[in-house]
Amino acid sequence: MNTKSTYCSDVPFANRSLGTIAVSVPGSTALFRNYKLDFCCGGNSTLSEAATAKGLSIAVLEAELEAIAAASTSRPQPRATNELIDLIESRYHAVHRRELPELVRLARRVEAVHKNHVAAPTGLAALLEQISEELEFHMQKEEQILFPAMRQESGEIFAGPVAIMLAEHDTHGAYLRELEAITGDFELPDDACNTWRALYTGARKFGDDLVEHIHTENNLLFPRFLS
Repeated sequence: MNTKSTYCSDVPFANRSLGTIAVSVPGSTALFRNYKLDFCCGGNSTLSEAATAKGLSIAVLEAELEAIAAASTSRPQPRATNELIDLIESRYHAVHRRELPELVRLARRVEAVHKNHVAAPTGLAALLEQISEELEFHMQKEEQILFPAMRQESGEIFAGPVAIMLAEHDTHGAYLRELEAITGDFELPDDACNTWRALYTGARKFGDDLVEHIHTENNLLFPRFLS
């Protein structure tokens, strides 16, 4: 199991992976989300590679990260594996299960009532239903198979299952990009009703939660079980 931190303060930000920066610099994930840099599924890309792909200034990004790092306190040592899994299950799994059915209901209503509106999020309810179904299956596999084995640290059996989870995380990341496309980055029309506003507020929160969920598993939990 690899429990060694990947943070290295003498390596320029440009040469560090997005995942490493996200883990070691508190506040950096908000910056990445603002610039739409994928630090969860695309966490292995360096800042330089990700910035180049997006046409962003590496110098500007490094300056902002330096400011965030200077203003932030040090991230505490990674929590025990059991505590980290408990957090994932309570903070993310349970919350997704509670919030997604309501988002589907709101999306159905908005699509039905505002179907003739030029900004109507056509197809959003179907997308949210698909996300809900696939995410539920994914979480069940973690809770019933992978997490119990990780709690017990039972043998070198993790590379295959983790690879499957990572691939499914990539799929979830693609769904989030589709979610942003359908909602126009959650941009509301001026005449949006309260249901529409509640839908986009909830959908944005779900997206942020899922990004943090994937980041926590990809960059904090899974590396502990991979050589």
